[in-house]
Amino acid sequence: MDNFHFIGIKGSGMSAAAQLLSDLGNQVQGEDIESFLFTQMPLDSRNIPIYAFGTAPLSSNMKVIASNAYDDSHPSIVRCKELGIPVYRYHHFLGEWMKGYTSIAITGAHGKTTTTGMMVHALDAVEPANSLIGDGTGKGYPDARLFIFESCEYRRHFLAYKPDIAVITNIDFDHPDYFRDIDDVRNAFEEMASQTGKQLVVCGDDPQIRLLRTSADILHYGFGENNELRASNLEAGSTGLTFDVSYKNTGIGRFAIPVFGKHNVLNAMAVIGTALVLDLDMETIKAQLATFSGVKRRFTEKKWGSNVVIDDYAHHPAEIRATLEAVRSKYPSKKVVGIFQPHTFSRLEKLLDDFALSLSDADDVYLCQIFGSAREGKGSVSIDDLRTRIPNARLVSENITSDMSPYNDSILVFMGAGDIQKYQDVLFQS
Repeated sequence: MDNFHFIGIKGSGMSAAAQLLSDLGNQVQGEDIESFLFTQMPLDSRNIPIYAFGTAPLSSNMKVIASNAYDDSHPSIVRCKELGIPVYRYHHFLGEWMKGYTSIAITGAHGKTTTTGMMVHALDAVEPANSLIGDGTGKGYPDARLFIFESCEYRRHFLAYKPDIAVITNIDFDHPDYFRDIDDVRNAFEEMASQTGKQLVVCGDDPQIRLLRTSADILHYGFGENNELRASNLEAGSTGLTFDVSYKNTGIGRFAIPVFGKHNVLNAMAVIGTALVLDLDMETIKAQLATFSGVKRRFTEKKWGSNVVIDDYAHHPAEIRATLEAVRSKYPSKKVVGIFQPHTFSRLEKLLDDFALSLSDADDVYLCQIFGSAREGKGSVSIDDLRTRIPNARLVSENITSDMSPYNDSILVFMGAGDIQKYQDVLFQS
């Protein structure tokens, strides 16, 4: 067994990897900021030590894994190098480590985390797999054959991986601080596809995916008739969605998922397609999909008085549209209030009009100040630039409770990838 040290262990991918390696019997510790983050809860439950940056005990036999959120000038990384301890970047380490497994990568601009969680939940009933989910959840089984993991396109980090099977949920322009345009994004996915060893399982309804140039074997899924794996006859009920599935014009059966939104049907189709490639028992997969409870910070619901509060990670216009569509599907007669916190200045600047259009799907809109990132603390756009583009949009006040108090029997949808939970905390403490 090995001895691992994580720099930035509370990051969602880092936390999940630390949990996975701990479950496999390795010694694991890490360092990060002292503030509490929800990603440390599973670390604490495993008794994984977490130290403040710069205070962790280090030894020469450690393998140090550094978060991609920090560059080489970070004091903790400098400290390791001064001590002669090699430092591996998260994606480079993972790319080497996974070579001992049949690996399944889930990638795409949107939907990676939910699809990965759904995949892990469904396949676990057939064959428990090592897994790494982007909501900060990791799990390891010493005898596992499969490794299911979320694979991020940012800065082309996913090119460090050579998976056996790769799922592509969609291709969209995002991360404008790195990618030039949609063609640059698509080219990155083409490079990734060329490194996939056995099979691509892709959403054939996505126009950018249809433009991919690759010699890899492809299974297309979706609603369109030009897909080999197709969903049809979608119905929304009080507890979720049901739909028929056919493969090469032969019916597989009627499936149910206890979540809402067409995007979640597509996520389920990615799981079904992967199960077909692996030749897994479809009746077991069907039964598992019917019990999928979701992942952290994706359409998580709580009650606040007579209102339903939904917490969602949506931080891109396409994700906001999908989230609000799911809300309308589940609560068709309710008033929908969107509370949104933009994540990164560059994303808001490049997609400003798209954000305004997607948020207009809510009945009322409240906007929080922009949340930057470790790489980007300021920009040339302000929250007022977005507010002026949305009719009747308002800025969240110092006390969000007073903003929300007029609402009764409504759906309050908090969306963002930053620290928007702090506004919910104020609400629930009132």
